[in-house]
Amino acid sequence: MEGGDIYKASNSLRGSLRAGSSSIWRNSGVDVFSRSSRDEDDEEALKWAAIEKLPTVARLRKGILTGSQGGADEIDVSNLGLQERRTILERLVRVAEEDNERFLLKLKNRINRVGIDLPTIEVRFENLKIEAEAFVGTNALPSVLNFTTGVFENFLIDMGILSSKKKKLTILKDVSGIIKSGRMTLLLGPPSSGKTTLLLALAGKLDPALKFSGAVTYNGHSMNEFVPQRTAAYISQHDLHLGEMTVRETLAFSARCQGVGTRYDMLAELSRREKEANIKPDPDVDVFMKAVATEGQEANVITDYILKILGLDVCADTMVGNEMLRGISGGQRKRVTTGEMLVGPARALFMDEISTGLDSSTTFQIVNSLKQTVHILNGTAVISLLQPAPETYDLFDDIILLSDGVIVYQGPREHVVSFFESMGFRCPERKGVADFLQEVTSRKDQMQYWVRKDQPYRFITANEFAEAFQSFHVGMKIGDELGTPFEKAKSHPAALTTRKYGVGKWELLKACIAREFLLMKRNSFVYIFKCMQLTIMAIITMTLFLRTEMHKDSVRGGGIYMGALFFGMTMIMFNGMSELSMTISKLPVFYKQRDLLFFPPWTYALPSWILKIPITFLEVSIWVFLTYYVIGFDPNVERLFRQYLILVLINQMASGLFRSIAALGRNMIVANTFGSFALLVLFAMGGFVLSREDIKGWWIWGYWISPMMYGQNALMANEFLGNQWRRVLPGSNESLGIEVLKSRSFFTEAYWYWIGVGGLVGFVLLFNFGYTLALTFLNPLEKNRAVISDESESNDLVNEVGVGGGIQLTSQENNSSHVNRSEIQDDIQKSTSPKSFSLSDATVGATGKRKKGMVLPFEQHSLTFDDIVYSVDMPQEMKEQGVTEDRLVLLKGVSGAFRPGVLTALMGVSGAGKTTLMDVLAGRKTGGYIEGNITVSGFPKKQETFARVSGYCEQNDIHSPHVTVYESLLYSAWLRLSNEVDTETRKMFIEEVMELVELKPLRHALVGIPGVNGLSTEQRKRLTIAVELVANPSIIFMDEPTSGLDARAAAIVMRTVRNTVDTGRTVVCTIHQPSIDIFEAFDELFLMKRGGQEIYVGPLGHHSKHLIKYFEGIQGVSKIKDGYNPATWMLEVTTSAQELSLGVDFTDIYRNSDLYRRNKALIEDLSKPAPGTKELYFPTQYSQSFLTQCTACLWKQYWSYWRNPPYTAVRFLFTTVIALMFGTVFWDLGSKTKKMQDLLNAMGSMYAAVLFIGIQNSASVQPVVAVERTVFYRERAAGMYSAMPYAIAQVLIEIPYIFVQASVYGIIVYAMIGFEWTIAKFFWYLFFMFFTLLYFTFYGMMAVAVTPNHYIAAIVSSAFYGIWNVFSGFIIPRPSMPVWWRWYYWICPVSWTLYGLVVSQFGDISQVLEDGNGQTVKEYIRSYFGFRHDFLGVVAAVILGFDVLFGAIFTMAIKMFNFQRR
Repeated sequence: MEGGDIYKASNSLRGSLRAGSSSIWRNSGVDVFSRSSRDEDDEEALKWAAIEKLPTVARLRKGILTGSQGGADEIDVSNLGLQERRTILERLVRVAEEDNERFLLKLKNRINRVGIDLPTIEVRFENLKIEAEAFVGTNALPSVLNFTTGVFENFLIDMGILSSKKKKLTILKDVSGIIKSGRMTLLLGPPSSGKTTLLLALAGKLDPALKFSGAVTYNGHSMNEFVPQRTAAYISQHDLHLGEMTVRETLAFSARCQGVGTRYDMLAELSRREKEANIKPDPDVDVFMKAVATEGQEANVITDYILKILGLDVCADTMVGNEMLRGISGGQRKRVTTGEMLVGPARALFMDEISTGLDSSTTFQIVNSLKQTVHILNGTAVISLLQPAPETYDLFDDIILLSDGVIVYQGPREHVVSFFESMGFRCPERKGVADFLQEVTSRKDQMQYWVRKDQPYRFITANEFAEAFQSFHVGMKIGDELGTPFEKAKSHPAALTTRKYGVGKWELLKACIAREFLLMKRNSFVYIFKCMQLTIMAIITMTLFLRTEMHKDSVRGGGIYMGALFFGMTMIMFNGMSELSMTISKLPVFYKQRDLLFFPPWTYALPSWILKIPITFLEVSIWVFLTYYVIGFDPNVERLFRQYLILVLINQMASGLFRSIAALGRNMIVANTFGSFALLVLFAMGGFVLSREDIKGWWIWGYWISPMMYGQNALMANEFLGNQWRRVLPGSNESLGIEVLKSRSFFTEAYWYWIGVGGLVGFVLLFNFGYTLALTFLNPLEKNRAVISDESESNDLVNEVGVGGGIQLTSQENNSSHVNRSEIQDDIQKSTSPKSFSLSDATVGATGKRKKGMVLPFEQHSLTFDDIVYSVDMPQEMKEQGVTEDRLVLLKGVSGAFRPGVLTALMGVSGAGKTTLMDVLAGRKTGGYIEGNITVSGFPKKQETFARVSGYCEQNDIHSPHVTVYESLLYSAWLRLSNEVDTETRKMFIEEVMELVELKPLRHALVGIPGVNGLSTEQRKRLTIAVELVANPSIIFMDEPTSGLDARAAAIVMRTVRNTVDTGRTVVCTIHQPSIDIFEAFDELFLMKRGGQEIYVGPLGHHSKHLIKYFEGIQGVSKIKDGYNPATWMLEVTTSAQELSLGVDFTDIYRNSDLYRRNKALIEDLSKPAPGTKELYFPTQYSQSFLTQCTACLWKQYWSYWRNPPYTAVRFLFTTVIALMFGTVFWDLGSKTKKMQDLLNAMGSMYAAVLFIGIQNSASVQPVVAVERTVFYRERAAGMYSAMPYAIAQVLIEIPYIFVQASVYGIIVYAMIGFEWTIAKFFWYLFFMFFTLLYFTFYGMMAVAVTPNHYIAAIVSSAFYGIWNVFSGFIIPRPSMPVWWRWYYWICPVSWTLYGLVVSQFGDISQVLEDGNGQTVKEYIRSYFGFRHDFLGVVAAVILGFDVLFGAIFTMAIKMFNFQRR
């Protein structure tokens, strides 16, 4: 045990701090107990002997579990219950931090005892060079123009006519190194230095589009000799999980798919050797090892073990969640991503930024447990971390430092500081080494670390460091090691995996079926909703086509029956549309798991088809059994079941089709477009919209391959060859049924029913096969576009060095003055009035201004708040648990003051109410009750005026994705600076802010969608700050400006914040887990404890001395260690656990301190207005006039739309393609007006076009509006504009796009279908198309505005499409509708459109019809459809009315409803 103890003692201080007592004592105590329990118990020995006699396979499945009462039970390891798994873990790892290592040592001892070697992996990479192609400057910005030219350009480049405009971008430049087993390697480097690329290259997961040269070998074997995905686990920085599964299910599924690797073989060998040597293992460890090595369990012990180690056992049964489902927190989600790979048997771990969103103690714990695993079981691990805290940094053995694609240092942690000292850079005392390493290679930060005062400083590039490292002793040693190749013979046979999947295919299929079933249970709402929707539609259909109103005595009556059949079929078909979004939402997770070789794609595709079949049966039975007899179809029961069978097959075919479209499209917009297109082809070719004889020769293949045609013919043959249609009308020699079939040219033979069945079965199989193929061979769509800035490098160099010295967080000249200033201020403050204080501050402000002259002046304001109590209504869940109070108090009487030029940190454990307090002060709360008084410069705070002088940087950075950085700032300044500021000044001010926030190089970068494309997290953060700064506020609130950033980025952001304060503004930040230098950049601290009470409000002092003095002065609080982070220490000593053990309440201590009385006096002082100051007053609520607001909003919408080709260009292309298709399908039909069928065909073309393009417009506008709406909430809260201009802009911007769309469609179709070329008729056609598409688009926007998000909007709006479809007057004309439904016809927009289109084209033709009993066209339209030509003006007015109505509802809803809960 000595080794173990030394190793324990070397563990960081933190462990012993927590434990409170020395670890050695506790350890031996536990051992004594475990030994006494291990004394040979007769019963146990007998059982063990019995197990020993079993044959190997059976022996490996039996173990002995000591019960809590002490009796030993023999158990079957392959099916342990939850309780037994818990018992085992309780006995082995009770507290993860303390027992994990001891448990691993037990494992190791058992293996070592019989001399088994654990497989190890050494990864080498030599001369890795990785290049990508990137666009230059604005070429990379997607706009409608770039998109369309790009399509042609790529075509020409492929043909070899043009040369490519892309530039080469080298990501990794010729790097080499070794990653040894049994050592922890930390990968550090500033953002975009190539960390992720290096990890991907090592794990064998590089994107094939990158150019790759060099070699990566595992134990001397190259990548193609084994399966790298199974041997090494790459943990991505993106968390992709299915939100509907709980944490435990997610990990269990992963463990089940990855299998147990070589654990079983090793255990068999171990068991054999132990039997020979007659060694009896520790029964607990034995059961654990056997359980972990058993394949094919639904829940393995390993899952519970990993949950415990990662600290996820508290949320093990919580849903993971997504943007729709409340789930676990971001930090927990990050840990699930890590756990997902840890449960597998991979021996090498490559982890990419696993600590984002975790606080430092959790990160420490996870890295520590990984370190124990790696050290004890000889694993291999490379972990890249942002901002590792010093104690976490110390856990690593090796460091790899990347910068600009070269390796600056690689080797033991001990030598890294000395390497940089040999180059002339020293790490300051109170700075984490990791932070120093990330900054020392960067141009902006390098200078402050230069220590050779006798030599002039010049910037040393990463390449120079890399060259110097080659001659440093560590570098030379690595070079020598790389020179001698790894002997392949030494590689352990079990180290590299050659099997492609972890378990057998049958097992994987079972696992996928189980998961799919679980997801269906969780998503049961969707299926219930679909059944409800079907029921409602069925009831409408029943009452619309009621049998008493339907006549079976004429061909015309038969036509209406056909309409009923056709409508039933479309309903069943469209019901599969929800498959599309459900499949796409699961695709990212599928691609991740497919690429990690969890399962072959077909095992994923099969269950999603097979398991949904029962649902099909249910849905179809609702429809058929409700409507069949009520509509009055043929009463023969056999025909009822035949109709049932056809509809089941149609439903299966449709869901197969949508699934394969989803897998081919891979992105919601593309899939929707293609989905609608496919449906349209099926629809137009199905034989109802356009009869078979009228289909042109060049489209007839479409008829024969349309699955709808087979269903349609089978349904018609089934119905019209039945008994009730046998009668023969006078004057004809065929039965009525056959005449009806012939009138629409359907087949009249009975065998067509079975042909239809066969055809549909074929399509079901074909589409599901296509789905599987698409899943197997296609990769996800979204790829980042790399942008290279146009500006030359040299120009950058000059600027940045010039700025470098002046804006350091803690640069030398600034530092001393900063100390004195805060000291002096502390002293002045106690004795003098705020007047003289602000004077001294103004001088400081002035020096700050000299350093950074700001163009625009601003007034300084202080903010005080006294006894703030904030409460919300008691949540229902808590009331159910027996809480009687009506209100839940979140802030209990907090008081404080924020002053100009002073940077205040709001801190506290999570749940202390930091963000709540900030929201209350900034006036951002939308609910709850606020008591207490808040003053601004001594006057009571009024939200309207306060919003004009304050800025609020939210924690999640919400910006319009399709504008550039410069445009975002321009827009914000335009709307928030007062209108006295002229354009030139405004532009200069923006330039200054960009300089201050260091956004200059990113001026033309697109903002993009977080996590998908565009700016990185840290750039987005700086943009958030800049957007608030250009408003020139006096008071700025920032919510966690550094969360999710690495040390370098956090330093840049904090430098920005510090620069802002030095201009004399009042700044308050909530902050989470700051590093020492970030923490000490603050002047004052406002510390809260859980429950919303303050426990320290006051100055920090130099090196936080005031804070430390205050807390160390409290009886029993442990002293701070040298070089320890005061922020971490302060949170550790004030936890509620500490309060309990010391028996004090920190709030009471604070309330009785001098500090509190001093603060109260200060609040008293500051809450009286200074003489000669006036209350804040603005003549208007917003800084710009209504017109300017509209202009600005329109300007931004213009860019957003222009740069969103997936929306605008795809919609345009879709329309053009449909227009061409319709033109060729309905070629020259408009000029034929001889038969009734000709008119029906012409109307069919209008009906299909209106419905399809309309619905497409409505569906595709929803996500766009939904994204912009979240931005709108932020901007409206910031007082940029009222809701009206935003809504008006959103409505107006659609008009030109829709106008182009309608014109293109109208011109193509009008010409090809050959309607009559008179000016009036042509313009009527365009008029109706334009306003129809417009109201469809506005309808989609309106649906978003009245619902919380676009998913619900899609469901709500789709419910109406079906109803509009049936009432459009095509499936059943108005005169044939029962009286009780005609009112709906009049309020259905689509029916008005069809009315207008038909009447304007045919309503004035007085030619006699051939088959219409002597009626003219005009009379026929009047009698059959009820359309009158003289009604045209009214129709036009009504359609305009719909546009205005939907637009107005959208505007009102945006104004009235706020779905953002704060």
